[in-house]
Amino acid sequence: PVLGQPDDAQEFAVMRVPRWGSDYMVPVAGGVTRARTLDPIGIGHYPGTQMPGETGNFAVAGHRTTYGKPFSDIETLRIGDAIVVETEAGWYTYRFRTLEYVKPTETSVLNATPQLDVAAGDAYITLTSCSPRWSMTERIVAYGVFESFTPREAGPPASLTEGIA
Repeated sequence: PVLGQPDDAQEFAVMRVPRWGSDYMVPVAGGVTRARTLDPIGIGHYPGTQMPGETGNFAVAGHRTTYGKPFSDIETLRIGDAIVVETEAGWYTYRFRTLEYVKPTETSVLNATPQLDVAAGDAYITLTSCSPRWSMTERIVAYGVFESFTPREAGPPASLTEGIA
């Protein structure tokens, strides 16, 4: 099931990344403003990008060094790591593919097809944060590809316990 676009600062999901520990559970809300979403809530969804499981790019932002620092360990992701987005309906599992660094003005990472070498028509997740730590001169960007949806009535997916740090 595809969710509707959330309102600004409206929480609609929880992100879980087993690589970052079994207790890593951070709210995801609409919008990417510091004052309303990133600082008080944690992870923000870029308005106008796709929603979890939807064809295209589900793009989110989070801090690395302040306000809960939800993407503090973004550079530790390994190919195949699970990035799980939990909603009321169930769990959307994505698999990490690659990292890159871009200038803050490089907004193509938010496109429905976020990289030139990926197929149009698939579902992706893009995590963005500032880089290096304590600086805004670049953005570190992590990309993943959608693997599966597990309905809530089926119980938590195995991906939630794979590779727990």
